Amino acid sequence: MAAAALPLFANPEITTSDDQTTVIVNDAPEQDVIAIGKSVVVQKRAKSVLAVGGDIVVDGRIEGDVETIGGNVIQKENGYIGGDVIVIGGTYRSESEAPLREAGKETIVFGVFEEELRSFGQDPAGILSPNFSIAFVAQRLIIALFWFVITLVFTTLAPGAVGRGVARINLSYLKVTAIGAAAFIGVAIGIASGTLFLPDYAAATLALMGTLILFLGFVFGRVVLQVSLGKLIQKHFLAGSNQSETLGILIGVLGWTLLLSLPYVWVAAMFVIFASGVGLVLTGKTSSRWQNA
Repeated sequence: MAAAALPLFANPEITTSDDQTTVIVNDAPEQDVIAIGKSVVVQKRAKSVLAVGGDIVVDGRIEGDVETIGGNVIQKENGYIGGDVIVIGGTYRSESEAPLREAGKETIVFGVFEEELRSFGQDPAGILSPNFSIAFVAQRLIIALFWFVITLVFTTLAPGAVGRGVARINLSYLKVTAIGAAAFIGVAIGIASGTLFLPDYAAATLALMGTLILFLGFVFGRVVLQVSLGKLIQKHFLAGSNQSETLGILIGVLGWTLLLSLPYVWVAAMFVIFASGVGLVLTGKTSSRWQNA
């Protein structure tokens, strides 16, 4: 997205404000405007507008879609939007009671995590190094409690599946992770390629299937890794003391929650969970040796 935004400023009809916080679009009817960490004001014409971490003010005419992540879309009284309006982490409002819109176009607004998404758009690198605070710690404790309950439910309802998953991780972790990593990358590329080249219904179906695979892999992978870590710590550091399964799950949950809270480390930990989980799902029926372990 950053690379795509660079050519915009070669267009004399697109300028930035003196404080470098706003992209001003004069008359660029063939231009797809992409702004990261900046707001966009369309004074005359633009083809479409995407802003990440900034607002979009439509004072002129936009023939295509208007999309913002972590910002607001403000349609002035004389502004026209010919495509869909998609807002994630913000609001859409019009100064006219009957805004100038193309008939049949959609307005989609998800008003969640406004400040977080705006901060991410203005400083994407900040997501790699979160700021520690009381709210951050409280959030992580709630997340740990959530995963503790989820892991208890999994181990209670499907102890065999979790046990076989732990056995496969202990016996052949590198193989399982390698298979999962290749599948994870393949699914991500497939979803992106489908969005670009396939018809809408086929792309939506492919995206849904891929998302379900990744979601299932993440949940199952995290549960198995938490149980495996808890058992490992109990074996090496708590030998002879309480070896209860519940305590092991709690230790594993706290361990992985800590890893996913560390700056920069959490990115690698998240990829390991996805790769391990997808690998466990794909190898669940491939090895009778693992089945019997």
